[in-house]
Amino acid sequence: MASPLSSAPPGEAGKLPAPTQRPPASSSGAGVIPNLKDRIPKLEPRRRKAEPANPMPVPETPEAPPRPDPTTLAFQVPVRRILSPDDHQLFLTSPTYTLILSFIFSLSDSVQDKPISSVKDADLSPAVRAILTILDEADALCRDTPPDEQGGSRFGNKTFRVFLDKVKDRSPAWHSTLLPADLPPSAEEEVSTYLHHSFGNRRRIDYGSGHELNFFMWLLCLYQLRLLDRSDFPALALRIFPRYLVVMRHVQSAYYLEPAGSHGVWGLDDYQFLPFLFGASQLVHHPFITPRSIHSELTLEEFGGEYLYLGQVAFVNSTKTVKGLRWHSPMLDDISGAKNWAKVEAGMRRMFVNEVLGKLPVMQHFLFGALIPAAEGMSDAREMGVRDEEDEDEGGEVEVFDDKAGVRHVHQNSGWGDCCGIKVPSSIAAVEEMKKRGAGGQLRRIPFD
Repeated sequence: MASPLSSAPPGEAGKLPAPTQRPPASSSGAGVIPNLKDRIPKLEPRRRKAEPANPMPVPETPEAPPRPDPTTLAFQVPVRRILSPDDHQLFLTSPTYTLILSFIFSLSDSVQDKPISSVKDADLSPAVRAILTILDEADALCRDTPPDEQGGSRFGNKTFRVFLDKVKDRSPAWHSTLLPADLPPSAEEEVSTYLHHSFGNRRRIDYGSGHELNFFMWLLCLYQLRLLDRSDFPALALRIFPRYLVVMRHVQSAYYLEPAGSHGVWGLDDYQFLPFLFGASQLVHHPFITPRSIHSELTLEEFGGEYLYLGQVAFVNSTKTVKGLRWHSPMLDDISGAKNWAKVEAGMRRMFVNEVLGKLPVMQHFLFGALIPAAEGMSDAREMGVRDEEDEDEGGEVEVFDDKAGVRHVHQNSGWGDCCGIKVPSSIAAVEEMKKRGAGGQLRRIPFD
């Protein structure tokens, strides 16, 4: 059999046959081998997706209205004036709304990047020192009024009312150290009302962000009377407010104050709001404490005494019967994923506008007088025959209305919370009862944690 090489034309002997050429790819030819190089996707550098824009801008600190001349005011015992959605809308467009927003946000601005220790004792004005003395005495009244034994019940202890009676009895003497002697007695009656309401509700034995707001309205009254100045703002937020928080923690632990309008496990906090606003402002430019740091027990222990946000998270952890923010405080857990403290502080400003001042169930118990005046056209509780909140029977009167979505709401006028005034036992009470039973307040972990 002839070799392929032997049959080659002359001059071609010894050469290998040329390889078979691949036919060009055809877009219409079936069975044609595609050029895979053209089908490999082009590599591009990974880019971070743009964050979704928040439809609500960050509320700015408005300019405060001018302070009134005290000699021109007709002082009165503050009363409720927001009795309907229309009253609430009048409030939201009034100079008083701007006054409150300016005061709270100015306090927050004044403590940006400042730890609590930055306010020295030597920097405290006489009025600030007098306020601290009042809070010290209120704390002593709590300790001198032990609660009655109530058989392990975690609902509010009625001895709380005895404590409030003692506060009212001491109030004239306290305010005599603050208010000028030339003011009429009605001035003390107006200003002291906000302080009385800042410790909780006498009838329901509960406490919430509305009562916390009353404490700052007491301070605002003192500012309106020119007893406090803007130079006192850091001390109000970093010395006065922390002392008030300690007093209220003692009151809550002693009398098992129920959370007023608790959102339960989905809420930011059962009792307080402003520690998170002021605390976020303190941490805006902190070099190493990040929002995620609230999950570090060591960070909370080391810096909780310097930063309100961290101190409040530590307190929240201590009042729960399970361990882990994601279980007992999912909102705080979610917020910890924010990119930086500036975003947290911006979110807290939005929450104050929407969830405190913007909520009718909270603001329907707000009190108006001469120093914090109501808007023209708002209802008057006394003219309408509505009794004072602390004089109403437990449960109070009922208001029925439909919201914008057509949902029917039935609200008790005596309720501070959202829908619809359901009593919620205190989480602080649960921990205290565990201690009484010898459990030592030890938090239990979720089994699958």
